[in-house]
Amino acid sequence: MENLVMETTERSVMERAEQPPAPPLHAEAPMACTFQVKNLSIWYGEKRAIDDVTLDIASNGVTAIIGPSGCGKSTFIRALNRMHELVPKTRVEGQVLLQGEDLYSNTVDPAIVRRRVGMVFQKSNPFPTMTIGENVIVGLRLNGVRNQRFLDERLEKSLRMAALWDEVKDDLRKPGTSLSGGQQQRLCIARALAVEPEVILMDEPCSALDPIATAKIEELIYELKTKYTIVTVTHNMQQAGRISDYTAFFYLGRLIEFGPTTKIFTNPSEKQTEDYITGRFG
Repeated sequence: MENLVMETTERSVMERAEQPPAPPLHAEAPMACTFQVKNLSIWYGEKRAIDDVTLDIASNGVTAIIGPSGCGKSTFIRALNRMHELVPKTRVEGQVLLQGEDLYSNTVDPAIVRRRVGMVFQKSNPFPTMTIGENVIVGLRLNGVRNQRFLDERLEKSLRMAALWDEVKDDLRKPGTSLSGGQQQRLCIARALAVEPEVILMDEPCSALDPIATAKIEELIYELKTKYTIVTVTHNMQQAGRISDYTAFFYLGRLIEFGPTTKIFTNPSEKQTEDYITGRFG
């Protein structure tokens, strides 16, 4: 019996040795991209806020934008849906391609861009004169949707996706401002989701929230990335490490380093990146 077991084991080892080697575990498939940013520079008047940034943003993932205050993080993500154009004397050079389409082409309507690329701001901003329900579907109404059944279905779907439905389903006629800070931020996320964007931009969405509300937003981000591309600005290094798949480090308007979050945080290529992540400056 013992000889039989040894023969079987030896045969198994020999068969495995004859098989071709498995591909290395670190081999990565080509990254599918939602955005391709090429040589992007942005000026506010004479001040250059973004300096020649080239960056691909992965589909169905979370990309965190980190860097010290004033380094251009918010300007960069606002450029992804042309929101920065609301600031006077703004000038742009370079390209921002969304699914291969140049968002800065003269034939592209900025309003359509902002419908495809939703934005959630640092400070939750529910419309104070609207109810919870009205806050969610206001974008659909502004786009001419009048079918009440459709609006009701989209209202519930969006609130469920924002993990808020069970908390507010009996209070939809109350003002949006009656909710807690964390609930208001999720309400704003539901409002962005209601128009079914392709991308969700988040500019420090947890900076004004307590730890419990922050954890709920982070969990929501993790769930949403299965359906959406998410780009978020954060000052919180621990948060970037928890929620993001890729991280871009900006400094003085320039992209210093970009890559998978695990690499950026454990083995950055640039000393400047390491200094920022370890708290030596910033």
